[in-house]
Amino acid sequence: MYPLTLETPRLVLREFQDADHVDVNVYERDPEVVRYQGFDATLSVDETLERIRKVRADTLASTPRTLFELAVVTRSDQTVIGKVGLHVRRPEHREAEIWYCFRRAAWGQGYALEAMRPLVDFGFGELQLHRLFADADPRNVPSQRLAEKLGMKHEGHIRENWFLKGEWCDSYLYGLLAREWKTA
Repeated sequence: MYPLTLETPRLVLREFQDADHVDVNVYERDPEVVRYQGFDATLSVDETLERIRKVRADTLASTPRTLFELAVVTRSDQTVIGKVGLHVRRPEHREAEIWYCFRRAAWGQGYALEAMRPLVDFGFGELQLHRLFADADPRNVPSQRLAEKLGMKHEGHIRENWFLKGEWCDSYLYGLLAREWKTA
């Protein structure tokens, strides 16, 4: 399962390459994009390259593979506009967490939904997962909408479970079962 490539009409989802670090740094340094991420918008281009290399090393370290973090690349100009990810957290229960992050210029164009659908298909199809879950900050309404467009159900509200950027933050939990995806 390495390297993994998934395709849509407008996008290619593929493994990160070292050369992606400049495009990735564009969104990793944008305070609006990383507002709800676990890092500050202060990463240098070199630090972004190191993060890409660490993800690749972590990906290759597990057998069977449990981490799938993919660059989202536009077919039109080959720009990395974001990332999507799936991490099998509990293989014995066939459960994985999903996530997404896109540069601000790509917001509102349907790219996140277009990229997440084949990743969810991959999780339920190829990986034979039973359940996917995501968490979103309650203030991050676009992320919640995306989870709902994927057919995910709001499962709960965890209070102050993240200390992020100097404040305690809540999480909304979303979940999707394989049988729900098949009928969606």
